[in-house]
Amino acid sequence: MSPGTDPATPLDAYALRNAVLRPAGGWSALDVVPSTGSTNADLLASAAKGAEDRSVLIAEEQVRGRGRLDRTWTSRPGAALTLSVLWRPEGVPADRLGWLPMLAGVALVDAISELAAEVPAALKWPNDLLVGPSRGKAAGILAEMTAVSGGGPGVVLGIGLNVSTHGTDLPWGATSLAAHGFAASRQELAATLLAHLYQREAQWRDASGDADACGLRTAYRARCATLGSQVRVERPAGDHLIGMAEDVDPSGRLLVLPEGGERVAVAAGDVVHLRPADNPDHQR
Repeated sequence: MSPGTDPATPLDAYALRNAVLRPAGGWSALDVVPSTGSTNADLLASAAKGAEDRSVLIAEEQVRGRGRLDRTWTSRPGAALTLSVLWRPEGVPADRLGWLPMLAGVALVDAISELAAEVPAALKWPNDLLVGPSRGKAAGILAEMTAVSGGGPGVVLGIGLNVSTHGTDLPWGATSLAAHGFAASRQELAATLLAHLYQREAQWRDASGDADACGLRTAYRARCATLGSQVRVERPAGDHLIGMAEDVDPSGRLLVLPEGGERVAVAAGDVVHLRPADNPDHQR
């Protein structure tokens, strides 16, 4: 790794703004802070005070982050890429907003593939980033609705991506990009990810959130390792479902076919892959 590409090098906020803010990119505002409890909580507070659509907040360190299903997500200084974005997609029906975390997963896979095509990256439904031959979890995504006041309703979406996080700081089953040979700097990664996030969300918004019309559902299917796999889905009610993950429907729900049963549409749950997909079109 060359001296200029150490992932732990502090982010250059000025250079990032030049790369991703208008007119060079589509984002309207970007801030980088040394440390915070949670980028999502901070940006939700800013949204309530009227923060602009397509605002970005990045933290070098996060100490009280919250993941999906109320799990914690923390990061040491310089070890991860921890960011949140604010979207106010006017004209998109509320029942289509659930695609945003899945859209972010597609953008993550595409950013990593652009910078390090040799690093295997895929998604576990709905939006966990799986990296490496053993498919360890390298990132989590959490979307939260903003308050209606302060500029209208919106969504704050947070991403926590393990870039060079040491193995001793990772829970079981997790991994980092660096553990699989990823050598790009966090600066490059942030700029590339934000470019993909902007492009995907803009296309989705222009299509009024129709995941088929903008090509998002097709792109998601191609990057989702869950499809074609035998899975166990732990559902919020406490029960579980075992079957073949066949597809995602236009609402983003996972379609699971239990053995000897009828197809079930799953809107929420924790997925465990029992047998990997055999179809290479569902891997990347």
